[in-house]
Amino acid sequence: MTKRRIGLIGLGMAVTPHAQSLVELGDRIEVSAWSPSAARRESFAARFGLGVVDDSAAIIEDPSVSAVLLLTPPDARLELVERAAAAGKHLLMEKPLERTIEAAEQVVAITEAAGVTTGVVFQHRFREAAEALRRYLTEGALGKIATVQLDVPWWRPQSYYDEPGRGTLARDGGGVLITQAIHGLDLMLSFTGPAASAQAIAGTSALHRMEGEDFVGAGLTFENGALGALLATTSFYPGRTEKLIIAGTAATAVLEGGRLELHRHDGRSETTGEAGGIGGGADPMAFSHAWHKAVITDFLDALDACRPPRVTAREALHVHRLIDALLRSAASGERTSLD
Repeated sequence: MTKRRIGLIGLGMAVTPHAQSLVELGDRIEVSAWSPSAARRESFAARFGLGVVDDSAAIIEDPSVSAVLLLTPPDARLELVERAAAAGKHLLMEKPLERTIEAAEQVVAITEAAGVTTGVVFQHRFREAAEALRRYLTEGALGKIATVQLDVPWWRPQSYYDEPGRGTLARDGGGVLITQAIHGLDLMLSFTGPAASAQAIAGTSALHRMEGEDFVGAGLTFENGALGALLATTSFYPGRTEKLIIAGTAATAVLEGGRLELHRHDGRSETTGEAGGIGGGADPMAFSHAWHKAVITDFLDALDACRPPRVTAREALHVHRLIDALLRSAASGERTSLD
């Protein structure tokens, strides 16, 4: 097992579960972290005991650093991707890849042209209950997928959107879809395969003052012929647990937070995991860091084995294309194809 030097760029709100994971993986990695904020660097070093540097070049231009974990807001992503990829650094990036589908495709093109391994942090895939559902689907326990429902009934107070840049097109690329629901959408697509079309409504409710959308409702079709429904919002106080229902010809699976129920058509039922928070309320970070640790571990294993990580940047384009189609459909009032 190779011990690697890892660069960490971006020390904002999302850093905590990553840092907790990096500390626990100290037998496999050494960390150098950077933020443009000196105060954040100082706080990070004091809190986690990990090394910091005072310039991003000290990470990107350091030949001993083999990979970079990018946790920046989307609007600060592209230039760093270009620099890191040009320097031959492998990349693990927080979602989203970028603010628009065009920019996300550019990120993929840059990293693939440079030949660097690139992964995306979609930690919902690594939850125990999600892994169990994947096994059931692989074994054929659900039969053919017929219908799908994804509910993301979350809450964010106005103070969340009062932070500079939150929910804006310029920094985040939008609202609930690209910032919150993207995790559930990615998880859904990892089970169903790509979506084919969407018909959506989207807007900002009276509960928030923000540029992006805080409510989306949609009907979906999938390339495998399944039909689906989506509700995603940050307007449901105090926030409820995300739920994904997949109905097949042999069984229905209900994945709610960390708990999976499988109801077979012959009357048997099985349960895996336990209910738990995933950050759907006023505290966006109210969840275990174990899933982030699993993502980082898989990325390190991929580098050691010279294989792709479980969620590559190219695979992440599926959820970006769906988000783009949902917003285009809402703007036009028409059913929109993902082609």
